[in-house]
Amino acid sequence: MKVYKYGANVDTDVIIPARHLNDPSPAALASHCMEDIDEKFASTVEAGDIIVAGPNFGCGSSREHAPMAIKSCGVKCVIAPSFARIFYRNAINIGFPIVECPQAAEEIQAGDQVEVDFSTGVITDTTQGKTWKAAPFPEFIGGIIKSGGLLNSLKERGAAK
Repeated sequence: MKVYKYGANVDTDVIIPARHLNDPSPAALASHCMEDIDEKFASTVEAGDIIVAGPNFGCGSSREHAPMAIKSCGVKCVIAPSFARIFYRNAINIGFPIVECPQAAEEIQAGDQVEVDFSTGVITDTTQGKTWKAAPFPEFIGGIIKSGGLLNSLKERGAAK
C-alpha cells in the first residue's frame, strides 16, 4: 500500500473537478480523480494505496463525489491532520475510512509503504519502521464503514429486527 502525499487544503474541486461530474458513475469519477493536482494519479493508483495529506482535506463543496472518486480508485483510506467536516461525513456515509493523525500525516512520505489497522487506530509505516496511534473509529462508525456505507448499515439493521 504505497502513499500518495499532498499538501494542505486539498479541496473537492481538485479531488474531482466539476467538469467531470456529468458522468457520476464510480468508474468515471475514478478516471479523473486528483487530475488537477496529480495528473498521473488515476493511472498509477492501485487498490490498497493510501493518500496522506495536510490539514483541511476535502474542503470546498459538499458533494459526495469527492470521497466517492477516491474510494472508486481503490484507495484504502486518507490520513490527514484534519478533514473538512462535510467531507468527513460524506466519507463515512459512503463507507470510506478516513483517519485523523497529525504526526503520521507530517512524517509519512510519498512512496512509503503504510498499513492501517482501523480497529486499533495503529498506522504503521514499514518503509520508515515507525508507528503512530490515531483514535480508532467509534463502534457505530466502524459498523457503517464495514457495511459499505450508511444506507447499507441501515438496511442491515432493519433486516436484523
